[in-house]
Amino acid sequence: MQIITPGMRLIPEAVLADNAALFRTIHETPSHRDRSLHRVVIVGGGAGGLELATRLGRKFGKGRLSVTLVDRSRTHIWKPLLHEVASGALSASHDAVEYIAHASRHGYRYRIGEVVGIDRAKRQIFVAPSFDEDGRQIIPPRVLGYDTLVMAVGSVSNDFGTPGAARHAISLDTAEQAARFNRRMIDACLRANAQHEQLSPGQLHCVIVGAGATGVELAAELHKSMREIASHNLDNIDFERLIRITIVEAGPRILPALPEHMARASARLLIKLGVQIRCGIKVTEVTEDGIRLGEKLFVPAELVVWAAGIKAPDFLKNFDGLETDRINRLIVDETLRAVGDEHVFAIGDCASCMPSGEDNALPPRAQTAHQQADHLVKVVAARLAGRDLPAFRYRDYGSLVSLADYGAFGNLIGGLKIEGLLARLVYRSLHKMHLRTVHGLAQTVLASIGEMIVRRARPRIKLH
Repeated sequence: MQIITPGMRLIPEAVLADNAALFRTIHETPSHRDRSLHRVVIVGGGAGGLELATRLGRKFGKGRLSVTLVDRSRTHIWKPLLHEVASGALSASHDAVEYIAHASRHGYRYRIGEVVGIDRAKRQIFVAPSFDEDGRQIIPPRVLGYDTLVMAVGSVSNDFGTPGAARHAISLDTAEQAARFNRRMIDACLRANAQHEQLSPGQLHCVIVGAGATGVELAAELHKSMREIASHNLDNIDFERLIRITIVEAGPRILPALPEHMARASARLLIKLGVQIRCGIKVTEVTEDGIRLGEKLFVPAELVVWAAGIKAPDFLKNFDGLETDRINRLIVDETLRAVGDEHVFAIGDCASCMPSGEDNALPPRAQTAHQQADHLVKVVAARLAGRDLPAFRYRDYGSLVSLADYGAFGNLIGGLKIEGLLARLVYRSLHKMHLRTVHGLAQTVLASIGEMIVRRARPRIKLH
């Protein structure tokens, strides 16, 4: 197992070779000075985990609960907007939530670290040590106890074992990966503008593998951003003619999880922008110079983004015997409790929740995590009071896709179809709703006003 912590080095494999042996002699770190408090530990500070920690901290954090959020990162970015970080439309440094400061304001505790194991009999989780860029240990390995454990570790890209994908393609699972892609994109434009020789095959070409919402929205954002970069005195090359974006989808159409009318409208807009769409063909290899489709076709590309599928983190496969599905998600019952353990719950992308009468688990969407976080507040309250746990009921409020400034399409509850400015406003409101849950109404309004002012004083996209 290898663990990468943002801004830190790889944790040596020898350190994690035997988690049980490593943590057996470590004393449990108290979550709170008052050991009589019910200990809620939330692993993962994504959309669901951060909202849950915030709401529990506000409601129960003083005197009734000990709420602890564990995450390997120090900041939070709403994952549905990572494609904007990748394109430069959104700055992770300006728009991130800092866990340490946020926790102190909202009644919970934040602990940085990577959870690498669990002892369900003792109700303990194992947190790996953290190292800086020079390999020096910052925080030693720790053992945290819990009375209620909530796994909210989200999902990561699933390359399905495609040769070369892990090495040569960039996924957009974290803000660090999105920022890395942004730097590579800017460097590609600067390199092409400065070189005297003719551009090589695939130079300034970007291939996006996967035509879900992330891939489709990223294609539109890149179309805008790469041309915005080129407009900043990069006039030695015809970027309009040479920039090329291709979307590859193994299924028969783009946006396979969304209504067909949204897929058709989005495809028409992308084709109008010059984005090439290849459906019904699988990527068989990713190389340093591009991707291979099928047995014979090769598409040269300087930049490759993998957005073709998801899975829960691999460590959940062996999470002390808890049952998982084929993509590592913890199987939960109607209360969101993990099957086989009354003290462990899961929400968001890492939870496989099958509604009664349905054949498929709930989709990995932000609205799913939001509703499940809201439900877990009621579950914790029931556990404190000794009541039966309420059953979770999911409500689908529809789907939205935004293609940069070019267009937006939506299908809301009741089958209402929207597009254009109205769809874009609704799309943006989803992020504002998340911020309202995390920060409260007053701070969200002030932050929105400040954002409008700051945007007028800085470039439209991040250029460094």
